[in-house]
Amino acid sequence: MSVEEPPSRLGPRELGLPPSGLGARATVVQVSSAFCAPCRAARTVAARVAATAEGVRHVEVDVAGHETLAADLRVVSTPTVLVLDADGVVRERLEGVPRLAWLRDAVHRVGGSGPTSG
Repeated sequence: MSVEEPPSRLGPRELGLPPSGLGARATVVQVSSAFCAPCRAARTVAARVAATAEGVRHVEVDVAGHETLAADLRVVSTPTVLVLDADGVVRERLEGVPRLAWLRDAVHRVGGSGPTSG
C-alpha cells in the first residue's frame, strides 16, 4: 500500500483566489480554524511579512470550508503555514505559529531577495 504525497503545488483555484492571486515572489498560506487562538498570532506574523516584503501575499484558508484541501495537505493541526514560490510550489512548511525571523527567512529562501522593510 502506497501513501500519497501531499500536493507539491497549489494554484490560485485551489486556494479560492483569482488567476493572478499568488504572490509575484512568494505566497504564505496559513491553514487555520475559527476558534484557534494560535491562528490569530500566526495571522499577525504572516500579515506583517507580506506587508513588508514586495511581491509576497498572505492567504488564509479555513479548514472548515476547505476540508479536502486540508486533508490533501495532511494538515493535522492549526495553524499550519506553507510558503509557496511564485509558481505555487510548496517550498517550506511549519506547524504552529511561525517566528517572524523564520518566516522572513523562509520567504527570502523561497522568493529570492527583494525589497523588505520593517
